[in-house]
Amino acid sequence: MNSRSISMKDLAISRPNVLYQASLMSALLSGVYEGDVTMAQLREHGDFGLGTFNKLDGELIAFDGNIFQLRGDGTARRASPEQKTPFATMTFFNPTNEYPITRPHSREEIHQVIDEVVASQNAFCAMRIDGDFSRVDTRTVPEQHRPYKPMLEAVKEQPTFHIKNSHGVLIGFLTPEYMQGINVAGYHEHFIDQARHSGGHVLDYQVERGTLTFGTVEKLTIDFPHDKDFLNANLSPENLQEAIRSVES
Repeated sequence: MNSRSISMKDLAISRPNVLYQASLMSALLSGVYEGDVTMAQLREHGDFGLGTFNKLDGELIAFDGNIFQLRGDGTARRASPEQKTPFATMTFFNPTNEYPITRPHSREEIHQVIDEVVASQNAFCAMRIDGDFSRVDTRTVPEQHRPYKPMLEAVKEQPTFHIKNSHGVLIGFLTPEYMQGINVAGYHEHFIDQARHSGGHVLDYQVERGTLTFGTVEKLTIDFPHDKDFLNANLSPENLQEAIRSVES
């Protein structure tokens, strides 16, 4: 697959590969849509990540130290420092592999490139594509209001968008299967266009050309909420696996 290692000296890596997580995916699934972690606090834990906003008001994408809100109408805007999240994953992006995309690649082909290089499926991996996309299919859940519905019901109202011929940034994480419920097992990706006007949670894509960079993350830190919603939530429902697959695919 012609992936090559990036020089550690070129990247000037000085930060540990730590993944910070606010809350649990299973809590979000159960309707815990409000958290106390602000965007400013997220930035203390990384310059790269994804998640959502309080009241499930759109998708979160962070890269190069910037955090954007991808809203239910398909638009994007820069997030303010005081906005809060009920669920997010952040890290300082330290890629160790670079793969030049010189021909069209489907989502599955990009994942295959990473899978063939990553030594173990038991480690987290952060990935990023900067490139020209002929197609990116996205969705974004609209803002929710109390009494909150479980996420399986909330996503029934989600609009889907088909972004065509767009240059942009796609970022994501590969999460081990044993972490299902704590996070989203498998690949979880968000996209924003170059103009920072549109994007969302990625359902599928084809990238024509660009650069894929990625690297593993060795440590996970989780901040658990202490509010009533979280403490009373059912965090291990019988249909956990099916429910996550339904809301994320």
